[in-house]
Amino acid sequence: MEKLGHEARKSGLGVEEYILELILENIDPEERVQEYIEAVKDLLEQSREEIDKGNIRQAAEKIWGATALAIKAYAELVEDKKLTSHRELWEFKNRVEKDFGEWVYDAWMSANGMHTCFYEGWCGKEDAEKALKKVSRLVDEIGRRILQRR
Repeated sequence: MEKLGHEARKSGLGVEEYILELILENIDPEERVQEYIEAVKDLLEQSREEIDKGNIRQAAEKIWGATALAIKAYAELVEDKKLTSHRELWEFKNRVEKDFGEWVYDAWMSANGMHTCFYEGWCGKEDAEKALKKVSRLVDEIGRRILQRR
């Protein structure tokens, strides 16, 4: 399990999201994009539930995971590109910001703060709620774009 966690961190993902990546690795790209979006919706719902329960660290990691998978879905959609590392996610965020607007930077930075919060445990409920709001907008916009292209 330690190796799985290490590999997940190298990819910039939580363990759940990394396992999803392994499962989706060899399926059709269009189907993979759809599966990413379904997983993103589930993660956002789970993050809301974790916030309500007061489990902020778990909420934070799910917010980050939703953001990472949404960015991956968009990369596959617009460039048929499979992102495999935190660095690639960070770089592709620039494309998303170009396509959607400067507000994407704030959503991205909020999500990154949540990723750090998972490991450090320093953020509070209000931080997670604000990040969830910003990330939800990003996810909604990417979801709409995906539906438009189908």
